Amino acid sequence: MKILVKWLLCAAALLGVAYIYSGVQVQSFGSAMIAALVIGLLNTIIRPILVVLTLPVTIITVGLFLFVVNGLMFWMASGLLGGFHVAGFWAAMLGALIYSALGLLIDRLVAQLFPE
Repeated sequence: MKILVKWLLCAAALLGVAYIYSGVQVQSFGSAMIAALVIGLLNTIIRPILVVLTLPVTIITVGLFLFVVNGLMFWMASGLLGGFHVAGFWAAMLGALIYSALGLLIDRLVAQLFPE
């Protein structure tokens, strides 16, 4: 149940990003649900590989390069999906930043709703 609630809230957050920022477009809630799933899968599978490969750059930039990795994951998801569009790299960076901030709020909310 916890995963389903988090997935629905992340899809709503993606719609919120599209509402707040014009560089990100989502056609419908269904598209947002699929996009949230794909972003989650990319962050689970590909992001750790990119983090390890870019570790020297991340160390040199004191961790700031991780924002670029997050933006790339966001942009990659938009390239894989039809109902989710990001205008470009900088739009992906800002969209990923907003989405991550909303994701932190969602994590706290879900933790309060479903204490372990």
